[in-house]
Amino acid sequence: MTDAKENPAPVDGDSPRGFVFALVAYGLWGFLPFFMKAVGHIPSSEVVAHRIIWSVPLAGLVLVWLGRTNEVKVALRSPRMLKMATLTAVLITINWGIYVWAIGAGRALETALGYYINPLFSIFLGAVLLKEKLNRAQIAAIGLAAVAVAVLAVDAGGLPWVSIGLALSWGLYAFFRKTLPIGPNQGFFLEVLLLSVPALGYILYREATGQGHFFDTGMTDGLLLLACGVVTAIPLMIYANGAKLLRLSTIGIMQYIAPTMIFLIAIFVFHEPFNTVKLVAFILIWAALAVYSGSMFLGSRAAKRAPHPAE
Repeated sequence: MTDAKENPAPVDGDSPRGFVFALVAYGLWGFLPFFMKAVGHIPSSEVVAHRIIWSVPLAGLVLVWLGRTNEVKVALRSPRMLKMATLTAVLITINWGIYVWAIGAGRALETALGYYINPLFSIFLGAVLLKEKLNRAQIAAIGLAAVAVAVLAVDAGGLPWVSIGLALSWGLYAFFRKTLPIGPNQGFFLEVLLLSVPALGYILYREATGQGHFFDTGMTDGLLLLACGVVTAIPLMIYANGAKLLRLSTIGIMQYIAPTMIFLIAIFVFHEPFNTVKLVAFILIWAALAVYSGSMFLGSRAAKRAPHPAE
């Protein structure tokens, strides 16, 4: 694994290595529901705490191997950086908590919907917070997604909060993470390092009160919780490095790999109920993503064909 700052993205195309990195990361995220199902009997808060704790040494070793620890040292001495990292750390914790709980509760379909909605929410966020102008295709895509959410809300008698919560937390995390002037691997390590103190305290409390699962007899739960660091840190760091080597349009298309895998697993492996109303909602979402992706692809081709100033 190489550090993104040492390998800037190609200007005129995608790096094969970046494509492989992104494909592996999205594939790992796509299969993650199987792992989360295996720890579904453990409270989601405990699973998230172990995801944080065991990510710290793994992410730290990667930084030592890359020789990229100086940025973390600088960040730890900067109150502004620590405040920004704390905000992103809280947002990613909320996202993990909703996801872990939803998979264990048999609501994987809602998580797939949430991650399908996410890119459209990011566009909406840019328009609201950054005053970015939306084109007609983007407005249409957001409108279709809103209709899909409304259809599910009417059917269920309330908002699909799992889907909305995942889209909101990840979208806001991605938005504020861009404001953190630090490399992807260093930023992830800083986030889990800040979260490690309350996470460790919570784990020790549960173990001391006999509610913890790490030292359960049989060692199965302990090994699964230990593996939380691997399934959390590895895909995130692989993705962070791969994304720097790919065009935005390529990442925009590839990001649908994971929710599509989750969608298929939820229906054909977990056998979650999938009625006509949900089918209609997903069709609307897929239509929205087709409109959005088509617009982004055409925009990317037009920009590539446009003459550069130096020409």
